[in-house]
Amino acid sequence: MKSDLDIAFKEAFDKVSKLQEAVAPDVMLKFYAYYKKATSGKVFSYDNKSNIRSAFKVNARMQIKDMSSKKAKEEYIKLANTILTNK
Repeated sequence: MKSDLDIAFKEAFDKVSKLQEAVAPDVMLKFYAYYKKATSGKVFSYDNKSNIRSAFKVNARMQIKDMSSKKAKEEYIKLANTILTNK
């Protein structure tokens, strides 16, 4: 059975995924990092792609490497609510 947090996280993800307007790249990186941490929680490895996009993704995940999956879900929901309220 899914927790209330899991349900709220899924709802926030679905709403953010359907946004029609562009979201600032730095905010999208936060969403990416929180989502990855919330859903995999694993330590990640750099995929050896030498492009700027991959480097930014790695950096975003490194910034929250010590965050728990639960906290990542909470932060994702909080950020989604902020973005969705302002749209």
